[in-house]
Amino acid sequence: MPVLTDWSLMIDADAVLRGQGANPDVIRTRSPRFLQSAERAISEARSLLRPKVLYQRLPVVEVRHEQIRLKDGGRLQGPLLAEHLVGAHDVIAVICTIGDALEMYSSKVSRNDTVQGLALDGAGSAAVEALANAFCAYSESQTRQVGEHSSIPLSPGMIGWPVEQGQPQMFKILDSSEIGVQLSSSMMMTPRKSLSFVIGLGERMDTSARTCDFCSLKETCRYQDHYA
Repeated sequence: MPVLTDWSLMIDADAVLRGQGANPDVIRTRSPRFLQSAERAISEARSLLRPKVLYQRLPVVEVRHEQIRLKDGGRLQGPLLAEHLVGAHDVIAVICTIGDALEMYSSKVSRNDTVQGLALDGAGSAAVEALANAFCAYSESQTRQVGEHSSIPLSPGMIGWPVEQGQPQMFKILDSSEIGVQLSSSMMMTPRKSLSFVIGLGERMDTSARTCDFCSLKETCRYQDHYA
């Protein structure tokens, strides 16, 4: 399975703060210390990132009864997938990670400096999100050259594809050991700063959908304007 490792991830202080669950606008006004911690975390994190993307492009054989049957015998199932992949002739299954070096360093720092430890954790969240976005942009540039379009990335945990249903499907399709990612019995990935998702490819894919519309946090998330 292809593994891509040559990534230059661009993150800023606002992304780090969002990764901590904080509002960047509020922090800039009221808590300059946290902003400084976020900026320092970016500098410290840079040498600890080990970005890897494992992916596989697979032809779709059939979409039926909320199930996508793939040519290699793999299956993806869930109402969210049936809705967004019904027009796909291929899917790309993806697992990406930044490794565990930053996670371990963040845990070590947190013992003596909770604020900086949280900032480093936020930097990890921002970095793996940036990695997923970078792969989506890479995939889109490749598919456009042959007249195809991509669906939004669909991840286990989104509305209509529960984690306990989606993660085993993804890890059955992809050999995540190639990039050092494991799935626990509680459906948690390690390293923690890892993401899995699937993209549909086709000439008539719906490109108007927003990932936020299917996020389980959409009713309370303060960042929808940013991601839009």
